[in-house]
Amino acid sequence: MKVILKQDHEKLGKAGEALNVKDGFAMNYLIPNHIAMRATDANLRTLEELKKQKAKKTAKEFADSQALSSELEKTTIEIKAKAGDDDKLFGSVNAQNIIDALSEKGFKIDKKSVVLEEPLKHTGIFPVNIKLNNNISTTVQVSVVKEQP
Repeated sequence: MKVILKQDHEKLGKAGEALNVKDGFAMNYLIPNHIAMRATDANLRTLEELKKQKAKKTAKEFADSQALSSELEKTTIEIKAKAGDDDKLFGSVNAQNIIDALSEKGFKIDKKSVVLEEPLKHTGIFPVNIKLNNNISTTVQVSVVKEQP
């Protein structure tokens, strides 16, 4: 029986692939568990339409990520923190502090997107990598300044 996979299956293949399987496997496992559907002409047309929609959505997300990346590269955020005379911070600046500062400027970034090897513990300007969707990454300049009492 010829079926179309609705979702990825580790042994059979990726979603959207049409393949031949034994009738019993299709009727007793794949179709009842909504893993696959029969490969009729109507279902094949529906599948092609879904692929087109997915391609458009992916292209739009990629364009949005690139636009956000170019905006973030131009951005410098300033974070005030308490520091001693030697410019060493009493605490540290972590990913959440960077996310909060970016959200104040109108950017919505997930905490997992900020790549910090270790928290920032000195005042100064530091480049911080941010990974966006579709394998796009950018750098934001983070300026850590001494908070005046």
